[in-house]
Amino acid sequence: MLSASTNNQRSWVPIIRIGSMDTVANFQSSFPTLVDTKIKISSISQKSRLTTILKPMTEPRIPLTPSFLNYTPVPLVFGTSGLRGLVKDLTDLEAYINVKAALRYLLSSGDIAASSAVIIAGDLRPSTDRIMRACAQAIVDSGCQVENAGNIPTPALVSYALSTGRAAVMVTGSHIPFDRNGIKINKSVGEVLKSDEPGITREIDRVRVEEYSQTATASAFDACGMLKRSPDLPPLDRAAGEAYVRRYLTSFTRGGLSGLRVLVYQHSAVGRDILPQILRELGAEVVTAGHSDTFVSIDTENITDEQLDRLEEFAVAAEAFGGPLHAIVSTDGDSDRPFVTAVLPAAEVRPGGRRVRFLPGDLIGIVVAEYLCADAAAVPISANDAVERRLGERGVVLEKTKIGSPYVISALDELRRAGTRARIVGWEANGGFLTGSDIALTAGTLIALPTRDSTLPILANLFAAAEQRIGLTALWSRLPARFGRAGLLDNVPVDVCQAILAHLIPPGDVIEVEFNDDGRVFDRSRPGAVPTPLAEPATADWQQLNATLMRFFTPALGFDDVVRINVLDGVRVYFRNGDVAHVRPSGNAPQLRIYANSDSQVRADQIVELGRREPDGILRRLEREFT
Repeated sequence: MLSASTNNQRSWVPIIRIGSMDTVANFQSSFPTLVDTKIKISSISQKSRLTTILKPMTEPRIPLTPSFLNYTPVPLVFGTSGLRGLVKDLTDLEAYINVKAALRYLLSSGDIAASSAVIIAGDLRPSTDRIMRACAQAIVDSGCQVENAGNIPTPALVSYALSTGRAAVMVTGSHIPFDRNGIKINKSVGEVLKSDEPGITREIDRVRVEEYSQTATASAFDACGMLKRSPDLPPLDRAAGEAYVRRYLTSFTRGGLSGLRVLVYQHSAVGRDILPQILRELGAEVVTAGHSDTFVSIDTENITDEQLDRLEEFAVAAEAFGGPLHAIVSTDGDSDRPFVTAVLPAAEVRPGGRRVRFLPGDLIGIVVAEYLCADAAAVPISANDAVERRLGERGVVLEKTKIGSPYVISALDELRRAGTRARIVGWEANGGFLTGSDIALTAGTLIALPTRDSTLPILANLFAAAEQRIGLTALWSRLPARFGRAGLLDNVPVDVCQAILAHLIPPGDVIEVEFNDDGRVFDRSRPGAVPTPLAEPATADWQQLNATLMRFFTPALGFDDVVRINVLDGVRVYFRNGDVAHVRPSGNAPQLRIYANSDSQVRADQIVELGRREPDGILRRLEREFT
């Protein structure tokens, strides 16, 4: 147990907080309070440029670097879901501060009680075990008990935590590269939402003061920010992983996948053994390939030709020693995002063509929603517009959200509270699928799991094809013929991304507009409502944005007139010919992303390449113009 913290005072600097981003302002010690300061901000989570007036600070002030450390700490920051950072910055001290603070918030809010058990798990990154130990120490020092669920998928941990009414800590960087990692806190009632982040952040500031105030002798951490005595984790408790397997074996029909031969690409996914087990027990013949002791980053929103080529090699090798494959499935690092490909018979592939066909996650979700007979759904604004078309045809209520599972979960909560829908689901463009209500299936009831899950979309697609006695390609061919692509530029600083958006998002509360042929602009911000004409000066602001965008998305590049713009999260542009281009910063990395939809895969790919092209692509031109 760590010794109690003292509160010795040193030189301090105030923290100016804007959302979840911290701006450190140095003031001389003679300044007793922070005077009102006006700061212009613009971010992906805002519909307009805002002016925030910061009042005098009353929160604890934080020293830049404790005297006992030989480095300058870099705080973790909230991404689209959870806390993320570089491994070199995610020291034991930083992990400890964040977990202890989050648990204080949960204790003070009544979500958990003192002495209650907190379940901990992690992915298979090299840094995860060390960080789990630091988190375990924080749990113990918060007056709680540690239950070690080991290396299991994030949805397995959350499902078990919800069923037992316990908080949980998942150490994972999800799909991002191995040099990064993260911590995802879950309340006893579900994921930490955006509304929880300010309260957690305040507790982080307080715990940081306590830990930074320690002397070198009194601190439990050495000069490198590592625990002087790293604790052993409690013995492994397999209950969470076993419950996750039962979840699917008791709701899907045993033997329902008989006759299917499925390859599971294992790589370093934490669910690489659980997924084959579930598929086998549901009747599939399972082949495994690609097991890796080195962490492999799989971003299901950015699947590369090289990755598909490797899957094709797996398929050829597997069929050389057995029957034909029907599908190759996998997940990202913490197994909450599915990676599903159909395998075409060699005779059906044109010369030079691929035998594996990847279906993006937003389209995968349509199949799952239909298999579950959903009557209400929530998806992020970045999803393929085929979702809107198909669900509109089926009469399914659709809510569009900002990007990130906390926003989707909040929308699911609102749909459930409305009480008018019984089969509520949500999913993200990465394919992670959430259920906001219990859903009865043929073999049993699938209990609501409002967190990203990869197993459900994999099973639903395989079962939907098997029950109709068709292949995955035939099943997917019934979806609206809308094609998508996503791409990104790496190492684009956050301030650069924000500067671009500051010039592309007009002031005011309007989220979406439509441009009429006669020059009028209509507000389409309320789903289902009749669009209403905008008044001045809003009309002029949006017309100016239209003209600005047309300087980058030009006819010479194949773009038609702009007919709609949505600024819920980034800038999503709809063109008269059906093309869609969406620009937004990543929520958890220094990246600028571009998403595209079109009536052909070739055009969707082209839009993304026009955006990413170096050195004169659309994204680089935006960067040069506005920064």
